[in-house]
Amino acid sequence: MKQPTTFEEATARLEAIVRRMEDGQLNLDEITSQLKEAKQLVKFCRDKLTKTEKEVNDILKDSSISPTKGE
Repeated sequence: MKQPTTFEEATARLEAIVRRMEDGQLNLDEITSQLKEAKQLVKFCRDKLTKTEKEVNDILKDSSISPTKGE
C-alpha cells in the first residue's frame, strides 16, 4: 500500500475499501489484506487529526484566543 500523504487521500481509500466489502467484491484473502490496510489508514487519520488538533490549540493559545465550548 502506498502511504497516503493527506487525510483526504486516506479517507477516500477507506471509503473505497468499505464499498468493495459492502458490495461483496472481495474474496477471503482480499478481505484480510484490505482490513490490514484499513487499520493502517485509520491510524494515519487518527494521528493526523491529533496533530492538527494540537497545532490549532497551540495557535489559539499563542494568539491569546481560547477555544470555547458550546459555540
